[in-house]
Amino acid sequence: MAGEKVDLTFTINTDMEEMLKNAAQKYELPDVSKALRVILDYVIEDGNWDEIFGKVRCSRCVGGPLGRMY
Repeated sequence: MAGEKVDLTFTINTDMEEMLKNAAQKYELPDVSKALRVILDYVIEDGNWDEIFGKVRCSRCVGGPLGRMY
């Protein structure tokens, strides 16, 4: 358990929670919190912030990959 951790509350969509649960299970992580920390570590280390945050994504909007489900 490297580094100091803080408890935070986030609001996410149910499909995002399911994705974190699946990642935790698939990669034998202790919980969804660890799965999210892995993703955040990737963003910090290898992510292109302009590419990540500069593009508006709405996967739940009409036309988005999840929006087509509605």
